[in-house]
Amino acid sequence: MTKHAAFCLAGLILAAPVLAATATTQLIDGRKVELVAMKNPAAQATVVFENGSRATVDKWDKVIDGIAPQASVFAYNRPGYGKSADTATPRDGLTIVEELRRILQHEGLAPPYILVGHSLGGLYMQLFAKRHPEEVAGIVLVDALYPRVIKKQEDFPLLTRAGEWLFFSSMVRKEISGIYETGEQVMAQGDIDSKPMVRLVNQPKGATAVPVDFGVVNSDPQTISFVRALYPHAKTVVVDSDHQMQSASPEVVVQAIKDVMEAGQHQ
Repeated sequence: MTKHAAFCLAGLILAAPVLAATATTQLIDGRKVELVAMKNPAAQATVVFENGSRATVDKWDKVIDGIAPQASVFAYNRPGYGKSADTATPRDGLTIVEELRRILQHEGLAPPYILVGHSLGGLYMQLFAKRHPEEVAGIVLVDALYPRVIKKQEDFPLLTRAGEWLFFSSMVRKEISGIYETGEQVMAQGDIDSKPMVRLVNQPKGATAVPVDFGVVNSDPQTISFVRALYPHAKTVVVDSDHQMQSASPEVVVQAIKDVMEAGQHQ
């Protein structure tokens, strides 16, 4: 091989994209957990992904591809999702956050973390950040759920509750029944206004004249005002996408993560 060819080959190798690792199943605390863990020795933070309700780790593939060259990455399936085994532990946010922290420790992924949560996963990440602010470098909320947007389970219409039993697994049902409690757990913690945060909000094209409602059901004005005021220093980005933004518009999520990473470096 000529010297010129060697340089060309080296350039191709260095320029090649870092591919997302495939998910593996590991035994952690006596339970099977499906996860993706990618360690980047040069990274200053680990990006941690939390799925929305009924979503699985593969939905983050394009986002992981876009961010892996710059960060260590962790994503996983909660109990009862994908190949992750069910659990008898409660499905409220505090339990889920502490389970996630133990898995991160098991994988040798130390803080600081950049937390990225979609939908219900965004509610869990708000709780993580408020509960353990010393471990968190920044937060990206991807069309997230917020405290008090979902009512108490007993306030749901009977037909809605019947539908849950027909269409959702037991783990999903337990998570849904714990949403209100998790929201109250979020509100019981301190503030995280000092943390870099990007709130990505799906708002379909043509609805730009309508005030951003952060996914509040029935557009209740009081609840919308409450949610808007939660994180006064956060950057809100309105995206013409759909609720599965990490799949439909992964480049927007990648950019939000990079913005939070950069903001954290200047703190």
